[in-house]
Amino acid sequence: MGKHGPGGIPEARSECGSRFSAAAGIEHFEAGSSVNWRVIFYGTRISTAVLLAAVLCLAGCRSRQTASHAAGPEADARSYSVRGVVISANATTGEVILNGDAIPGYMPAMTMAYTLKQPSAATALHPGDTITAVMEPTAQANLLDQIDIVAQAKLDYVPGVTYNTLEPGEAVPDFHFLNQSGRMIGLGQFRGKVVLLTFIYTRCPLPNYCVRMSRNFAKIDQALRTDPKLYAKTHLLSVSFDPAYDTPKVLRSYGGAYTGLYTKETFTHWEFAAPPENELKKVLLFFDIGITPVGSQTITHSLSTVVIAPDGKLYRWYPGNEWKPEQVLADVAHLERGQDR
Repeated sequence: MGKHGPGGIPEARSECGSRFSAAAGIEHFEAGSSVNWRVIFYGTRISTAVLLAAVLCLAGCRSRQTASHAAGPEADARSYSVRGVVISANATTGEVILNGDAIPGYMPAMTMAYTLKQPSAATALHPGDTITAVMEPTAQANLLDQIDIVAQAKLDYVPGVTYNTLEPGEAVPDFHFLNQSGRMIGLGQFRGKVVLLTFIYTRCPLPNYCVRMSRNFAKIDQALRTDPKLYAKTHLLSVSFDPAYDTPKVLRSYGGAYTGLYTKETFTHWEFAAPPENELKKVLLFFDIGITPVGSQTITHSLSTVVIAPDGKLYRWYPGNEWKPEQVLADVAHLERGQDR
């Protein structure tokens, strides 16, 4: 455990010593890179990916990984290193005003407004903080990403909640969930299979976040159907962090739509479930999910997708939204090859 965020149910969190990034590669992955939204303070990296209903809000904690792997050469060609002192930061608008140093070959030192690529990163920025970042100029705004807080104006910030640092080989607890059929299921019952687990909530309005996770899982489910051997040795689980609204009936309707079988879906391979309210916090802390309700219908939240090996241990963690179904399918194939030896 080594990540921090403000107390209560894990929030879309601001964290002492963090980097916020909208693109970072998972190391040592043969099929490509994934995304990590992260925060770094004093050499401690903490990962959070956050979604604000109607606005992208990602703030997270994770060690290692750089944004350039996922961003690609075009993004690199249009990016500049920025350093400056925070004048103000607004998580609602996603704007930070920075008294910035000169950017050689681009602009002189000046105080100006920037748009945070992940708006909720503003919650970790305070007036007087010195930051470095990567600026990506666009026609609409100068976007800031990969923010490092290199000097804090206030040194007494104490996070209220500690998030798990997901590491390969870590044993995953036998969390229990209420599934779309109204039955309690536990992760332990899937020992011997590769479990693919992601987080969603059914009312999520943005296509690049919960919707993308569900579409990716639909593609994975369809691909696995073409290989009966892999299909029999895998199980997909989409977990909602909105158990009050995402009842079995709601999850059943939502899940049937994504599998394409609607009311005929049996959910034998891909299930949709939610933890009991009294277990929600533990689940979110372990899987590094921050949530903050926004109004009565939307939730600011991070993203987390994991591949759990047949022995119940973590094999791969994808903390963002840019991982591809092909990457996860490669993980499954690799684990299956290991089982066959």
